[in-house]
Amino acid sequence: MSSYKCSILVVDDEPAIRNLLDELLAADFEVITAHSAESARETLSQRPIDIVLTDQQLPGQSGVQLLEHVCLHSPHTIRIMMTGLGRLEDAVDAINCGRVHHYLFKPWKADQLLHTMRQAARTYLLERSHAQLLDELRRFNMELEQRVNQRTMELEEANRQLQQRNQMLRKMALTDELTGLPNRRAMDRLARQELVRRLRYPNPLAIGLIDADSFKEINSVYTLSGGDHVLTWLGQALGQAVRTVDTVGRVGGEEFMIVAPETDLEGASILAERVRQMVDNGETLYNGARIHITISVGMVVAPSGVDVDYKHIRDAAAAALSEAKATGKNRSVLRVLPGATAPVGAA
Repeated sequence: MSSYKCSILVVDDEPAIRNLLDELLAADFEVITAHSAESARETLSQRPIDIVLTDQQLPGQSGVQLLEHVCLHSPHTIRIMMTGLGRLEDAVDAINCGRVHHYLFKPWKADQLLHTMRQAARTYLLERSHAQLLDELRRFNMELEQRVNQRTMELEEANRQLQQRNQMLRKMALTDELTGLPNRRAMDRLARQELVRRLRYPNPLAIGLIDADSFKEINSVYTLSGGDHVLTWLGQALGQAVRTVDTVGRVGGEEFMIVAPETDLEGASILAERVRQMVDNGETLYNGARIHITISVGMVVAPSGVDVDYKHIRDAAAAALSEAKATGKNRSVLRVLPGATAPVGAA
């Protein structure tokens, strides 16, 4: 965490809770307290707040209504709900209406609460740093254009700096922000490049789509923050399971893709099962809870000598994935594109 001390607005109608949270968080945060949603809204109208931590049961408006107001008027503020009731309806409202980042249950443990607050502060500071970087890059580009118009002698150096920053932006545009893996745009580009390369050097190519099974339950139980943690772990596990010549990326919410060059049906079958078993045999730890998930895999092989466009092979992989989902999950389904004599396999 940077030296900047995040501000946190604690909203609870119980003085003892407010005092306890003030004492617990004061060392790491600038703590402001409010006894009601109305008082909190007044504070928010007077000064910027980085994090809002509110109880659900408040006099007048509820905590969900307060967070919905914060989401509308201060969307960059981190929103955290705490409650002693633990009702599913409150959690759903907090996620759908208040767009909460974390959901805490009373009574909480001091170390868990501090961990959640510090994680929220890190998220806020990273987002702020990211926004500042983009602002600086945009401002720099504007200034650079003015300098080029005014001083042609500096054109060569200015263009070099502009190219460096554009390269940084392009890299950001091709990277999934959560997992650090290539995003869908990058994977689509790579797959098309491999298909073009096959025209000159005929070789088999395998494309796989992977989806986390029953992922909505992860978000329901562990909130969106827990879901993000699991997706980050899943991306790392998939990266460890593939070969060095293969590329894995995140192409959707809980959907990943593998591009495996020079991979025939036998190799694709081994790869799909290795990926599936790596996830099935692993687990991750989040807030003291051990989380285990499974994946479904749809893998399609374009044999050497079989011409295919990207949409065709991706649609075939999506169909194989749907079959894996529909026939029990935690399994892999393999298909070979028409024109080959090898059988279709499922594991």
